[in-house]
Amino acid sequence: MGKAEAAEESGSERTCIVTGWKGPPAEMLRFALSGEGEVAPDIRRRLPGRGVWTRLDAATVRQAAAKQAFARAFRAPAKAAPDLAETVDRLLEDDALQFLSMVNKAGQVVAGAFKVEGAIGAGTVIGLIQASDGAPDGAQKTERLLRARLGEAAETVSRINIFASRQLDLALGRSNVIHAALTTGEVSKAFLARAERLKQFRTGGAAQTAASVGFDASETPSG
Repeated sequence: MGKAEAAEESGSERTCIVTGWKGPPAEMLRFALSGEGEVAPDIRRRLPGRGVWTRLDAATVRQAAAKQAFARAFRAPAKAAPDLAETVDRLLEDDALQFLSMVNKAGQVVAGAFKVEGAIGAGTVIGLIQASDGAPDGAQKTERLLRARLGEAAETVSRINIFASRQLDLALGRSNVIHAALTTGEVSKAFLARAERLKQFRTGGAAQTAASVGFDASETPSG
């Protein structure tokens, strides 16, 4: 690794190999090169060797794979699978759901409309989860309760609506989960950071950044 590459890896900003956009690691995706010359997504930024970076955006990853941007960035043969963006999406989703299970074990999540309403009333909610296949009127009712309780401060509460009910069931060990609320805690913040990264990857930047929810998604909370 040359001096310029070492500086890129250790500095506070990374450069997208497709667009040239510069941003902090928490808002980008790292890729490493396997011993077989295959491009490997490194969503937790832990794989050894030199890494290259793209924006946290599915379209950008597809473009990088289609236009051989990885080979140019690594300056070596690099095989990028045509479905690389879909692989990244699945990894980000699995990572977020794994942390939702940790939130549940830490006692920082409540599920069910009645318990969610109680948490909102207590003012302890930092995130609301609505199943993507849930009825819109339930989400609207929860939203009205949140705004009535918190006013403008309701905008600081994250909204997560990217997981289907069956995914929430598995993560929380319950049946028919449609509504859930996250209460204050480090594990909750870690989950929110990961959920926001997944949202941003899918929308191309319409979600909050990991920094805005107060946690770097490459970190693992102590408890």
